[in-house]
Amino acid sequence: MFKKILIANRGEIALRVIRACKELGIPTVAVYSTADRDSLHVYFADESVCIGPPIASQSYLRPQSLIAAAEISGADAVHPGYGFLAESADFAEMCAMHGLTFIGPKPETMNLMGDKAIARKTMQGVGVPVLPGSEGIVADAEEGRHLAEGIGYPVIIKASAGGGGRGMRIVRSAEALESNFEMARAEAESAFGSGDLYIEKYLENPRHIEVQLLGLPDKNILAFGERDCSVQRRHQKLIEESPSPAVTPELRSQLMEAAIAGAQSVGYESAGTIEFLLNEDGKFYFMEMNTRIQVEHPVTELVTGADLVKYQILAAMGQPIGLHNDEVKLEGHAIECRINAEDPEKNFLPTPGRITELHFPGGPGIRVDSHVFAGYTIPPNYDSLIAKLLAFGHDRNEALARMRRALEEMVIEGVATTTSVHKKILNHPEFIAGKATTGFLAQFMK
Repeated sequence: MFKKILIANRGEIALRVIRACKELGIPTVAVYSTADRDSLHVYFADESVCIGPPIASQSYLRPQSLIAAAEISGADAVHPGYGFLAESADFAEMCAMHGLTFIGPKPETMNLMGDKAIARKTMQGVGVPVLPGSEGIVADAEEGRHLAEGIGYPVIIKASAGGGGRGMRIVRSAEALESNFEMARAEAESAFGSGDLYIEKYLENPRHIEVQLLGLPDKNILAFGERDCSVQRRHQKLIEESPSPAVTPELRSQLMEAAIAGAQSVGYESAGTIEFLLNEDGKFYFMEMNTRIQVEHPVTELVTGADLVKYQILAAMGQPIGLHNDEVKLEGHAIECRINAEDPEKNFLPTPGRITELHFPGGPGIRVDSHVFAGYTIPPNYDSLIAKLLAFGHDRNEALARMRRALEEMVIEGVATTTSVHKKILNHPEFIAGKATTGFLAQFMK
């Protein structure tokens, strides 16, 4: 057993890890910037350490401060949550150098899968389908133009070290390639410290399907079904559900097999997700692997009964999970709405500020993961996610009905949120029919 776990994160994911640790009987240490001094994760952790000012680069993104906090508090393990340093191989290596267990995959695995161009080649090597594209990093716009002509337009330029839609550009003609290439490179350098880019064929309006995995100490890989994350804006997810309305039992079996093969090929350990694009003809293609727990993991927890964060911690301790792939069953249907402090009428502009009134919904099948409360001030320094609202039902229709009810019950005043958009989406015929693709929201907002 770990003596004490330091949570190198903030907000609702820090609270989520604290809850799992409490059930396992493991003390926790919260870290916080001065902007988060009054946050709930600080209140509910057994100990807390201030690690710097509000600017993330001087607090949550500063490895030295996190290591020092672990040493001061006597923690022997670090849970990175998602975002910030969760996929930093350098931070994982620093933890190991200071005798701390990093609750995540090995640094070499993170390096391998964190470089999207290398990950793509690795998956191709074990027979996981990939889209036509460059074999590695594209040196310049001229090379990109030659590749695009061979692949056929439209193509998508992606940051090799990227994620969250940054360093990404869709190009539909040769004339537009050079300017988009340079913009993607500049954005990638700013966001990730690397301007390396690669190019793939761009699929028009596919489904975004991902498979939740857990690598165990005995080298086995558990697969917990798929999530459909097709409703997204600027490549950032807004609604997720499991199982996907577009996935048949036969296709699910193929997705699980491909995801497990991909994870096994790199000796994957801990929680992780392999993301695919699903075409309208039922063909799927590897997109990327996220080497961490994801925002939307509760969707999978509701339909499988698994506690993925607890399993992740047990796996890091070398403890057995007591579960095999043939015992993982998907029962019922779950939907998650990401409630962000953003104004949909102003192109989803973030709306930091004080929450003056708050009421979370309840009742059968409803779960809310959040770190906010009435009187809480949302700082402008971090991601705008303030709550994850989940609805579970015996089937998709019941889950939809419960989510509609929950959205009506939810009261958040003082700041604009995305709840108005969620209400409209859940009543849209295309979404109700389970036909929403990655192009749905852009057309819906028009």
